[in-house]
Amino acid sequence: MQKLNIDIVSDVACPWCVIGYKNLEQALEALSDELSVELNWHAFELRPDSPLEGENWREHIMQKYGMSYEQSEENRKRISSAGDQVGFQFNFTDDMKTQNTFNCHRLLNWAKDSGQQTALKLALFEAYFTERTNVNDPAVLKAAAAKAGLDAEAAADILASDAYADEVRGEEAHYQQLGVQSVPTFIINNKYAITGGQPADTFKQALTQIAAEMAAE
Repeated sequence: MQKLNIDIVSDVACPWCVIGYKNLEQALEALSDELSVELNWHAFELRPDSPLEGENWREHIMQKYGMSYEQSEENRKRISSAGDQVGFQFNFTDDMKTQNTFNCHRLLNWAKDSGQQTALKLALFEAYFTERTNVNDPAVLKAAAAKAGLDAEAAADILASDAYADEVRGEEAHYQQLGVQSVPTFIINNKYAITGGQPADTFKQALTQIAAEMAAE
């Protein structure tokens, strides 16, 4: 069985990150007899300068990508449809806000050695996109930690301190230096990269080819 290490560079505020992960998950399930995978999440902030109070999501997307209102609406429908296909619910509203995700990344860094990092990431995706809660609210983050099977009070202690702040900034700098400019980016065995919320079949084909190349080395 071929072993692969998959590092996912991602932001909680990125809808295609959860769609891409869910499709990767499907591919890995299909290849479970062939591949042994160790998976880790790494920090990337789409809006590192985002104010803690956030700003209107639609207005931000329209300005960032030069979209009209109608185009932004079509984009939401496309994302929601892709989410439905992988079993993830997006609840977009006109008053939905972008959010600063730095504290999410601090908790995810803390969770790396727990075996529950992926569970925490999914809980944070749900808090952000499904439940539309404020992921800067310590109560929301504590609840996400508990949902992922982590110690909620330990999470609260981290949030009340500056713990893991330097680790997150260092991680972000590392992947920027490697040339990661968009998310999700899936890095396999520190050698291959797959970008974007690709379909499950694309992941399956790419991972099969990568595993064959690794085995031949």
